[in-house]
Amino acid sequence: MNRRFACLIGAAFGAALMAGPVLALDLALPVNARPTVERNTSPDLYAAPVGVFEAGEVPVLSVEGDVRRGAWRLGSPGLTPLQVIVPLRRQLVDAGFEILLDCASAACGGFDFRFATETLPGPNMYVNIRAFHFVTAVRKTDGAVQEVVTVLGSTSATSAYIQIIQAGALADRTTSVTAKAEVPVATGEEAPPPDPASQGDLASALLNAGHAVLSDLDFDTGTTTLGQGPFASLQALADLLRDQPDLRLALVGHTDSVGGLQANINISRERAQSVRRRLIEVHSISAARLEAEAVGYLSPIATNRTEAGRTDNRRVEAVLLPAPN
Repeated sequence: MNRRFACLIGAAFGAALMAGPVLALDLALPVNARPTVERNTSPDLYAAPVGVFEAGEVPVLSVEGDVRRGAWRLGSPGLTPLQVIVPLRRQLVDAGFEILLDCASAACGGFDFRFATETLPGPNMYVNIRAFHFVTAVRKTDGAVQEVVTVLGSTSATSAYIQIIQAGALADRTTSVTAKAEVPVATGEEAPPPDPASQGDLASALLNAGHAVLSDLDFDTGTTTLGQGPFASLQALADLLRDQPDLRLALVGHTDSVGGLQANINISRERAQSVRRRLIEVHSISAARLEAEAVGYLSPIATNRTEAGRTDNRRVEAVLLPAPN
């Protein structure tokens, strides 16, 4: 990360509760931390989460001024989000910051919290909905908030990611970030592997396995109209497609085995087309990046002898397609 981005965390970690002279502090990141992206804007407005997702929203603290954003990747397998966050949270507290929010994954609100919170785009910042930790801290002067810092840590089976956003009156602060801390080592329970059935991990499953079930869509036997939604899986697909403009997808419809093959192929194709239309019309995804296909009952993922199995088989999957030549 260049010297300009060195401001991202250091000011927030080093300012403490003092005013007046320019302050400086080194933030110690693990020596294997590699910067992936920075984005700084001024003046700007940052809505920092100060509570978990509840009653349809995430409460925020809006701070005007300089806004500095950045992310790092750590090539450390098996870490938990807490192991990533603890050293950063400790430095915040030692510097005199007040912690307003400290939550993890489902306790934050899971998928809903993640998509109500500003996050740098992938692949520079990866958020595993089942394995993330979020902290919001503020520096106050005479009871008034001068700076806010949010730290988001997330882990996959092979890597960890850190995002830090700082906002407020930052222009007069001299800071630096140095990679000098020990590399964290996984201890205790390792981060769980991605679950393809989890909508929070849909993007990860799709990129790793090449296909993923959109398991929250609303279809019943014999129907082809997509429910009103909103559907978290379609939002995840739309975010992924916006983050990675070279990706193309096939939406593949599947049915249970009730009825004849051709009738089920027709039903599954219309379902896939309904999903495609929703992504185009509601999520503004280019039609050229989406195809709709169908296989009827020829590719079950569960037994058709039970109602639960038939429900699982009535589905639409997203399948990665090769980039155009």
